Amino acid sequence: MRPRVEEVRIQGLGVIDEAVLELSPGFNVVTGETGAGKTMVVTGLGLLFGGRADPSRIRPGADKATVEGTLVVDPAGRVAQQVEDIGGEVEEGELIISRTVSAEGRSRAWLGGRTVPVGTLTYLADDLVAVHGQMDQQRLLQSARQRASLDRYAGEELVKPLRAYTQTYRRHKEVGALLAELTTRAKERAQEADLLRFSLDEIEKADPKPGEDVDLRAEEERLSHADALRGAATTAHTALLGDPMESSGGTHDVASLLGQARSAVEAVRDVDPQLAQMADRLAEAGYLISDVATDLAAYAESIEADPARLASVQERRAVLTSLVRKYAEDSAGVLAWAQRSAARLSELEGDDDRIVELDREHQELTARLTELAGELTRIRTAAAERFGSAVTEELTALAMPHARVIVQLSEAGEFGPDGVDEVELRMAAHPAAPPLPLNKGASGGELSRVMLAIEVVFAGADPVPTFVFDEVDAGVGGKAAVEIGRRLARLARTAQVIVVTHLPQVAAFADQHLVVEKASDGSVVRSGVVTLNHEGRVRELSRMLAGMEDSELGRAHAEELLDLAAADR
Repeated sequence: MRPRVEEVRIQGLGVIDEAVLELSPGFNVVTGETGAGKTMVVTGLGLLFGGRADPSRIRPGADKATVEGTLVVDPAGRVAQQVEDIGGEVEEGELIISRTVSAEGRSRAWLGGRTVPVGTLTYLADDLVAVHGQMDQQRLLQSARQRASLDRYAGEELVKPLRAYTQTYRRHKEVGALLAELTTRAKERAQEADLLRFSLDEIEKADPKPGEDVDLRAEEERLSHADALRGAATTAHTALLGDPMESSGGTHDVASLLGQARSAVEAVRDVDPQLAQMADRLAEAGYLISDVATDLAAYAESIEADPARLASVQERRAVLTSLVRKYAEDSAGVLAWAQRSAARLSELEGDDDRIVELDREHQELTARLTELAGELTRIRTAAAERFGSAVTEELTALAMPHARVIVQLSEAGEFGPDGVDEVELRMAAHPAAPPLPLNKGASGGELSRVMLAIEVVFAGADPVPTFVFDEVDAGVGGKAAVEIGRRLARLARTAQVIVVTHLPQVAAFADQHLVVEKASDGSVVRSGVVTLNHEGRVRELSRMLAGMEDSELGRAHAEELLDLAAADR
């Protein structure tokens, strides 16, 4: 679904006090007597889409001018996504845009219920509307827009080579950036490689093992406290089994006392089963004490004070601590760092080979880009010739028989994302005139007609869904005016068209006819913009033709124009 403007409300702008425009998806015309405020409709649309705010345009006596527009958009489309990205809302496919300008010159904008910079409306307008008036012809005057429009006009023939060029261009840019980084950072890479070599050599000489630092810490603790550990084990062994060097007179060791307790209970165990259970537990305790005592004896024998080993362990720990302090939290981390650094060193040492390989690829991509860019230029050149001829033919019918439009292609200094072609539309006002840029080769009214011809030729290829024309019929009449109306109607088959006109020949082709009514005091009152039915259109066209709404001759001519337009559809 193509976006379109559904309704526009204008307050306090120029001679307009308050007006509401209800627009159709097709061809809309706005007419009215001189000074009624027709041009303010275009001014209001310009403000709505980010145009320059001029406080002198505010209605005398009003403190501000307000323009509010309701647009129909696809809720899943690009415009709705852009609005949601900035925090605005699209409700049931409707987008509300609002703009106010104060008498002091302050301007505020709202998009989807959210306050936004005016520049946001300008950005959004690129995808929504093209305004063609004497003061606003910027969209198709931009070189990038002209190139993009020509590419769409070229059609399917350009799609495949342009896609291939774009993919090659991206890779060419990536390879070029990487190549530049590798060659310009050679000194930094060499310093990094030297530092890695030093560190890896240090780690290799130390040869740390996973968990080694933990094991050495435990061993140092044992060696540092060897006498205390052996004494504690011996004392505990003596307490459990007694000292074999002493006489057996004092039986105060745990094993002897436990044996006495067991003997006392065993003597009467058959008398009470509960006591028998306790006798068994005493027996188990005896076995356990005996095992622990044996282990204590073995432990005491294994502990020896070894100053030489202690010094060796401490020295090794100092080496590992130095590595850990520099590279990681423990010896396992040091080994992991060494593995990563070895891979990085290998990468750095292989950069020279990589530079050679990348340089070769870059040259191949450059050759491929040159080939593809040449193909794009060939296709665009052919499309430009067809386009220039088509626009020139349209201008002949639009009362500019001597004008000629060409599309000039020039080569840019370097590859761009869309090729090497710079595109510029130029016009020669008469056979002896040199082709000049559009904004220099035509007057304001002529430029509107040129833009109409361009948009008609581009119709269907240009993605902009709404076109606004002001002064498109300046300085023409008769048959040329009919042709302008016919071409606007043709453009409206693929887009919404809004035209401010004073020519009945143009207005007759509209799908929706709006009249700006002027009150007796010269102002436009509330609901001053009226949508006409068939009878209303006949009266308005008669006024535009003969200056009188009820002139029989004027009404007959009006009916004839409406019949002509209907037949042309």
